[in-house]
Amino acid sequence: MGKQPDIVIIGSGIGGATVASALAGSGAEILILEAGGHIEDRPENRDQRAIFQRGHFRPRELWYETDGTGFNPGNYYNVGGNSKFFGAVLVRYRREDFAEMAHLEGVSPAWPFAYEELEPWYSQAEQLYQVRGVLGEDPTEPAHSQDYAFAPVPDEAPIAAVRDRLKKNGLHPYSLPLGVDIEKWLSKGKTPWDAHPNSFDGKMDAETAALTIALQHGNVRLQTGSRVTRLETANDGKRIETVHYVRDGVEQTVSPKLVILSAGAVQSSALLLRSANALHPNGLANSSDQVGRNFMNHNSSAVLAVSPFFRNTSIYQKTFGFNDYYLSDGEGGPPLGNVQLLGRISGPILKANIPSLPEWLLNRMSAHAIDFYAMSEDVPHPESRIMVDGDRIVLQWVRTNWDAHLMLVGKLKTALKAAGFPIVLSRPFDKRTPSHQCGTVRMGNDPATSPLDVYCRAFDHQNLFVVDASCLPTSAAVNPALTVAAQALRVADHIVSKDLAA
Repeated sequence: MGKQPDIVIIGSGIGGATVASALAGSGAEILILEAGGHIEDRPENRDQRAIFQRGHFRPRELWYETDGTGFNPGNYYNVGGNSKFFGAVLVRYRREDFAEMAHLEGVSPAWPFAYEELEPWYSQAEQLYQVRGVLGEDPTEPAHSQDYAFAPVPDEAPIAAVRDRLKKNGLHPYSLPLGVDIEKWLSKGKTPWDAHPNSFDGKMDAETAALTIALQHGNVRLQTGSRVTRLETANDGKRIETVHYVRDGVEQTVSPKLVILSAGAVQSSALLLRSANALHPNGLANSSDQVGRNFMNHNSSAVLAVSPFFRNTSIYQKTFGFNDYYLSDGEGGPPLGNVQLLGRISGPILKANIPSLPEWLLNRMSAHAIDFYAMSEDVPHPESRIMVDGDRIVLQWVRTNWDAHLMLVGKLKTALKAAGFPIVLSRPFDKRTPSHQCGTVRMGNDPATSPLDVYCRAFDHQNLFVVDASCLPTSAAVNPALTVAAQALRVADHIVSKDLAA
């Protein structure tokens, strides 16, 4: 690949790796620029004190509030992006999420296309990421044109007992669709996978599932340690001509025919804003003034249910969820959100959040607890935004729909107490936890209100695509990874038929 590549993909997370896997067979010369490196197979990968107490894998960087206060974000820079640490829940948005939905606070807008447009690509993404699941358990589940290729990850005995209790009380727990080869994961170590890094240990992340397939093609090359700093347009401002990046302290450039930006909802929008020039003084792809705006980050809380009569001997725990409060509060009220199990929380994990208590006591409490994750939609808001100040990233998060989230947590607590857990505690996640950031370079039909068209092509620059969670018009209330992957496959198909065929 001595000549200039046909396509440069910036970032190797779910969006970048998936689009690369689908473009690889086209024969186009593809260069993937990744800022980080590979996660090595090291003891820290399964050391919960290293991960949660010492922050071994957290980035050594600061983002800033609008008042100048700095904070350390939880985003990762490595091959595979944040998916290396994800809970591997690969779930579809509900069909209703593609239509306008009224919430307790605000309206979640309709997508520029219906669920049925993305459905075939959801099926392809489930096959690519080897999703384990079963159809028919969740009443909110949208139509599937294909069944899952693998059976669901089994409940461990204590988890199965709690599922039965909830079911007897009228709820509809369903097996989470998971990208995990559980036998392979456990053969490496008896830990949960949620929030634990994956080094080809059995979790189907962006690297192990999609990027591995892409790199089997000789026309695809991955270059690590390459941090993109700026995109430069041609003189007329209509095309991206040059990608500037730094590798080993040396500034370098590459000039592809197509640029696919997949650096994540924060970094993708920040790069476009930093690339402002005389023709585009507000940043690239930003004639709508929407780049960086409509930042969404799920409203989410950890909920721990404790009973002295319950003994939790599970290892990984994270196998079921329920959507009984997803489309309404169950009583004809507003939609509240999704509930799913967290990965098994141990004493060392609790110690990171409750440092004043001894770890032995937290281990004892954990032995009698089961841990849930409550997640509610954050409605897009134009003043919830990513901005840049030189090299600084400035985050102004206008959290929306929080009262609905508190209602969801309240409903969950009531359900868990009815299931035999007299003590139920909750703790919200804050901006340091990347709870599915999205929406900052959204797609739509109108260039006056959206930076991207429905195939993630920038209205302002015909050879620029943004393919990651930035493009999502709404956050819904489920994990967005599969939706990003499905849209990436759809975009790749469009590129092959329209751009590479030209």
